[in-house]
Order: sequence, then structure tokens, then C-alpha cells
Amino acid sequence: MISDSLRTRRSFYQIDKNIPLSYEEVSYLIEDITELVPDAFNMKSSRVVLAFGDKHNALWDQIYTCFDGKVSREKIDSFKAGAGTILYFIDQEIVDGMKKEYPLFADQFDSWSEQASGMLQINIWTALTEEGFGANIQHYNPVIDKKVKELFDLPKNYKLMAQMPFGGILEKPDPKEKEDISKRVKIFK
Repeated sequence: MISDSLRTRRSFYQIDKNIPLSYEEVSYLIEDITELVPDAFNMKSSRVVLAFGDKHNALWDQIYTCFDGKVSREKIDSFKAGAGTILYFIDQEIVDGMKKEYPLFADQFDSWSEQASGMLQINIWTALTEEGFGANIQHYNPVIDKKVKELFDLPKNYKLMAQMPFGGILEKPDPKEKEDISKRVKIFK
């Protein structure tokens, strides 16, 4: 049956810098999952940047600046309060290379790379949950793309997909309401 980790994986917005693992242990966890998550044609297009400490803080300050006050300081500071941020990218150079190598499937590689990124995100998020972290996922891209690449000295061909601030759990979210899943899942016998 479904793992308890997937059931308890939620968006935690009340996080802090007190985490259950060291930076090194978090780094190993992220590296292991990144290596294990599959993608189409084994293209390995997903890229991850893990920001702790001053880089994590600078990232959220930069995001606030990019939005010129249109996103509240309080909201940005709630993400900055975490211990770190995982940035998810797709290496577009890899994807474009696959399109050339396999022209019959060229129109699918962008979609497949995004699917792989999504699988990586949910696997990392679930693993963080298993280890006692709180995390949430944000999508401030493409507004922040240029500044993020500058801050981390990243190649132009990296396409930012999502930002995942994480940290210790200060407050758990309310229980999730059970939905009428028959609206989304159809079963035929």
C-alpha cells in the first residue's frame, strides 16, 4: 500500500533553521535521490542546486528584490526562515541534444524532461518528510531566472523549474480534506 511518507508529505510553511540532519547528510540524500530517479532515454537532464546559509538567505532576498515588493516581505521571510532551498533545473542543452540524436521523438523530450523533474521533486520532498523536515514548493520562475543564474554562476542553458525551501517544522498544516477521487480517477473492469 501507499507509504506513510507520501501520505504525510505536505506543504509546510512554518519552518526554521533547526533541522534533524547535518548539511552534509542532506547533501548526500539529495545526491542519492538525484542519481536514482529515472528519466526517459536515461537523458539525465535534471539539475539540482542546494543552497544553505548565506546563499539560501541571499536567494530569498534576491527573489524579494526581483518582485519589487509585489510579494510580501513576510511571505519571502517565511521561506528564508528555513535551513536551505533546493532549486530544480532542467539542462536544456541535454534535452536539445536528445532531440537531435533521436529526431523521431524530438517533440517529446521537453515534456519527458519536465516529467523527470517532477519525479525528482516529489521523491526529494517525500524523503525530506521521512527524515522529519518540513518543505514546500514555490514557482517564482521565470521572474527570478536571470538573478538566480547570476547568484549561483549557472549556465544559461539551465531552465529553472521550482524552488523548495525546507527546514525544521514549527507548525504542521491542517489535515488534508479527502476529495471525491472519482472525479480524477476512472476505473474500468
